[in-house]
Amino acid sequence: MEFLKQYKILLKKSKSDLKAGINLLEDFENGDKDLDICTIMFHFQQSTEKLLKALLAHNKIHFTKTHDIEELINILNKNNIKISNGIEKLTNLTEFAVDGRYAIAHDDIDNAGKYIDILKQLTTHVEKVIKEEED
Repeated sequence: MEFLKQYKILLKKSKSDLKAGINLLEDFENGDKDLDICTIMFHFQQSTEKLLKALLAHNKIHFTKTHDIEELINILNKNNIKISNGIEKLTNLTEFAVDGRYAIAHDDIDNAGKYIDILKQLTTHVEKVIKEEED
């Protein structure tokens, strides 16, 4: 897949994951007993991963197949690609990429709100960077 199309797909999918996570969190908070926090956090992790990969793809920077958010942030930093403040807090989501889908629910419900706020800021940042460079 060529870089120019890949970043648009990644951005769209990251927004879908964020929306899914927010909707599931709302259902969870409203008492849906069939949900657990790990499923919700998995969507937040996926959103973060795809946003960072969208920035890399937009800048035509190769990245390996990884779910490690810290690794992706390091690649962005090494290439002097500016990312939004507070992003390092999202590195905690890496554990939900694979293990979190199969683990017993954590007590991370209190952190969900802060992840949403940071992810919304990061999404806005990525959209702005992409739009500015396309204009």
